[in-house]
Amino acid sequence: MPGGGKSTVGRQLARRLRVDFVDTDAVIEQRIGGTIADFFAREGEAAFRAVEHEVLSALTRERAGVMATGGGIVLSQANREALRRHSIVVYLKATPRDLVRRVRSDGRRPLLQGHDPLARLRQLYAQRDPLYRETAHFVIETGRPSVTALVNIVLMQLEVAGLVDPDRVPSPVLRPAADDPDGAPTRAP
Repeated sequence: MPGGGKSTVGRQLARRLRVDFVDTDAVIEQRIGGTIADFFAREGEAAFRAVEHEVLSALTRERAGVMATGGGIVLSQANREALRRHSIVVYLKATPRDLVRRVRSDGRRPLLQGHDPLARLRQLYAQRDPLYRETAHFVIETGRPSVTALVNIVLMQLEVAGLVDPDRVPSPVLRPAADDPDGAPTRAP
């Protein structure tokens, strides 16, 4: 969802994993030579979604690392399939009320401009939440924890699933110490 923390958490996650980070919205803005809001107003949502699909297709073929996508990328079945097939998708789930607090003064979000952004977020949530769930490998309830806490939660989920080597990227998961004969759990560094 818009304001869900995809870019902020994604950047920090990439740093912790020591991999590249890419934000599809930034790549789109480079490609269109301007802001998404201006392109959206000038060309419309359908034209924007077409560019978004092209960018996602290219990135899922070319990149390894952490990618943050625009909130509406799941509206396309082809995008959902590409994300599910070519990546590990983490849905940062937040309530519309939490989201409106995060984005209320952000004029860069074309779908949230208007007199009642909370009503619009509720509408988007009702439409998109099932699509996010369909696409996601992991759903993380964001609530109000810090960015660091969210990154740690994502890392723990990836570690438990065997997708992250805990010796390469330590997370705060409790695990037996290598030198402890009793195997008593210790907090990873």
